[in-house]
Amino acid sequence: MLTVDKVSKSFTTPGGTVHALQDVTLSVKTGEFVSIIGKSGSGKSTLLSILGALDTPTSGSIIVDDTEINTLSGRKQTTYRASKIGFVFQQYNLIPNLSALENVMLALEFGGYPASSRLDRATQLLHSVGIEEDQQHRRPSRLSGGQQQRVSIARALANQPAYILADEPTGNLDSVTGKKIFDLLHDLSRSQKTTIIVVTHDLDIAGKTDRTFTLQNGKITTK
Repeated sequence: MLTVDKVSKSFTTPGGTVHALQDVTLSVKTGEFVSIIGKSGSGKSTLLSILGALDTPTSGSIIVDDTEINTLSGRKQTTYRASKIGFVFQQYNLIPNLSALENVMLALEFGGYPASSRLDRATQLLHSVGIEEDQQHRRPSRLSGGQQQRVSIARALANQPAYILADEPTGNLDSVTGKKIFDLLHDLSRSQKTTIIVVTHDLDIAGKTDRTFTLQNGKITTK
């Protein structure tokens, strides 16, 4: 269970204070697949970063499985991210000097996955998102944007996280591959009780999730 209680986030800029989030309150049940929609600049990515303990709120609290993650020490937040969270970033964030396979294996290493099983696990994950064997040995610069996104999704799934936080996971994919990724995430939420929170501009995807939250000017307007 994930609970967001009156979370606000403000930034100070040369032009004044920017209120990225304002008293956001929501809850997501274990195994639920929800989407967050809203215009660019509405606070979607900021909220996702706070849920993943990549950023801290100015006020309010985020409680994940009875733990208030925004009050944890930096070390404990790192452990929380490694053990509980799978991130799918809009800009992929793959390590450029590692192959696709090595990127996924590194995530497995950080998550404490047994060394003897990492290669098989990484290969299986990459196949599941449509990355063929010859592509698995390429560095990100030799993969298309869509292929890089699929590698980032495989990496997010590496350690069987309880929560997947995805920022526009199908934004750079063709419709066929996008549907395959969506179906994969949907299956995870049903078969493994993985809680999935997706930020998306794709209203077709949003319409197929269990619930949709709308952010407007940093505030939840529908849920």
